[in-house]
Formats: sequence, structure tokens, C-alpha cells
Amino acid sequence: MAAHLTIASLANPRVKHVVRLRDRNHRDRHQQFIIEGYRELLRALESRYAVEELFICPDFFLGQNEDGLVALFQAAGTAIIETTPEVFRKMAYRDRPEGLLGVAPQRHCALARLVPGNKPLLLVAEAIEKPGNLGTILRSADATAADGLILCDQCTDLFNPNVVRASTGMLFSVPVAEATSEQALQWLKSLKVAVLAATPHADCGYTDVDMTVPLAIVIGAEQYGLSRQWLDHADIQVKIPMLGKADSLNVATATTLLLYEALRQRRSKPSLPR
Repeated sequence: MAAHLTIASLANPRVKHVVRLRDRNHRDRHQQFIIEGYRELLRALESRYAVEELFICPDFFLGQNEDGLVALFQAAGTAIIETTPEVFRKMAYRDRPEGLLGVAPQRHCALARLVPGNKPLLLVAEAIEKPGNLGTILRSADATAADGLILCDQCTDLFNPNVVRASTGMLFSVPVAEATSEQALQWLKSLKVAVLAATPHADCGYTDVDMTVPLAIVIGAEQYGLSRQWLDHADIQVKIPMLGKADSLNVATATTLLLYEALRQRRSKPSLPR
């Protein structure tokens, strides 16, 4: 399907704008971000996430499905812009571009817009520092059918290109709300959702507590862990056994363990005493 426009100049204002979207200040000023790669764009489309512009470079396409995806975006009203390889390489965030890069509006969701079920499994991420970890956490939340992720006092921008990439597009499938820790705590308490915090100082192992109740698993910064605010208000504290020399796990790895334990209990075991 023919593109609406072709760009061959590195000095084109649209090209410069896309390059600057790598910077958080520019993203926030324009309330936009970039989605790069076939898989990520496909999942944005499947989730009906609006993409305003789609830059394409057929020279970089990896397979036979790209043309069909471009046609679907064009049918959805996305502006299709073809570029030369040199221009696309300048815009691309990845070392090995796939010839597909979208520009999309940021969506910010308040707590009130989250709709948890009767026995929700929620995830609260406080001050996560590394984009790759946040993206991996989103993948695990999707894989375990978590009802939503609440970002509290975030250090990492949800719309960082590395979050989009590490999440493999799950940024578009997992409901994400943004709030302060105080707001999140009040909201969870109002819904009678138990707060579970992982800490090496807990007495109980993470497999020894009931995760079949309405539950919010709270995870903290890689370097410092959870703040006192969350630890002091947690209904349940658990520890993950550390049998070697390391004293902690990567935050995304720990999150995945906790989410899958909650899923295991909910699928196959009766409630355990708390």
C-alpha cells in the first residue's frame, strides 16, 4: 500500500522530532513516545492503542508480514511515512532496526480507572529505576493475568523506549495507573486488598502465605528496596530464600516469582491460613 509521504532528508523536522523523543523531557513536553519494532507495534494495534505516525523503511523489513501490518495501520487512520535507510537509521533507537517505528500519544491512567475483579491480583512498583526491569515486570504481569500495575513515585518513565522494548509490547495489554504511594495505599485499603511486601527480614517464605485473597504485591527500588511507608502498612511480609552468596534478586526476577506463586495458588490450591 502506498505511503502518504516519503522523507529523504536528515534535516526534516519530523525526523528531528522523532530523534528527540528519546529524551524524557521532550517526550513529556509533547506527550508522545516511540514504538519501534514489528512485535511491539502489532501489540499496540491489537490493543487498539492509537499510533499517530508510522515511519517505514522496507529495506529493513525482516519478513513477509510487514506490509500487512502497515496496511492495517493505514486503515486505522495512522499516517504512513516512508523513509530512506539513512533517515530511518538516524531515527531508530535499536542498533538493528526492523524498518517500523511509530509515534504515539502518551496515555496516563488514574487509580479510579483501574477496574479490579472480585479477587484481584495487583502489582505495585515503587521507584523502579531501570527501564529494562520495568518492561520485564510488565511482561510477567501480562503472563500471569495480573489485573493491573500501579506505578508509584516512579524514577523510570513508563514511555521510555527501553520499557516498550523490554515489555515486548505488553505495555499496551496491562492496565497501568500512576499514583503516589500514599494514594495507592488508601485506594488498596478502601477496596480491602491485602498488601504483600517482600523483604529479607520477613519470617515467612513466599510460598507459605495465602495469595488467593484480593492481593497487591508491592516491589521496590533495586538498590534500596521498599520504603518504610510500604513495609509499615503491609498486611503480609514474605521473604524469598537466598541460599548462595547473593543477598538479593533482580527486582524483575523477584516479581516474576511472586506473581507465579500467586497464580499457582489461585489455580490449584485451597486458601492457606494467613
